[in-house]
Amino acid sequence: MSEQAVRSERDDHVVLGKLTSPYGVKGWLKVYSHTSPMDGILEYPEWVLRQDGTLTRHRLLQGRRHGKGLVALLEGIDSREAAERAAGAEVLLSKTELPELDGDEYYWHQLEGLTVVTREGMVLGRVAYLFETGANDVLVVRGDPQDVPPAIDDRERLLPFLPEEVIVEVDLTGGVMTVAWDPYF
Repeated sequence: MSEQAVRSERDDHVVLGKLTSPYGVKGWLKVYSHTSPMDGILEYPEWVLRQDGTLTRHRLLQGRRHGKGLVALLEGIDSREAAERAAGAEVLLSKTELPELDGDEYYWHQLEGLTVVTREGMVLGRVAYLFETGANDVLVVRGDPQDVPPAIDDRERLLPFLPEEVIVEVDLTGGVMTVAWDPYF
């Protein structure tokens, strides 16, 4: 079976990248990767594609760097027309297939949604998302006084992800990140 419907909850997967557009006439697609390094996405032999709320599973037949990006050929997508239909799909991976990390390392999806609290116990909000800069990763923390526990205000703060310097402790089980940060900054 080259294409098989997959039933799964959204929270069971992480987004590895996106199929952007066809490349050539034989079903190849350009791939935008969220992995670091960029071609790390090619190490996963099976991709789950999400498009218009539908999940399908495809085996990665070939993939390689092309210019500044990537191209891939997936089982079941063997013509330009099929590639055009697949363009725009997100490339997902089951969280259970992610490699194990060391104790002080985290996947971004694990940090999203954590309650951010100062050492003094003031709730700044929740981690909305992260982004890369040249120097370090940055946490976007959004406050919401309606949350439980309530944040001190409704501000959005950008905190550098600097372990030991700004990030004091990450408790994934408790859903809390403790930070050394001035709440009025």
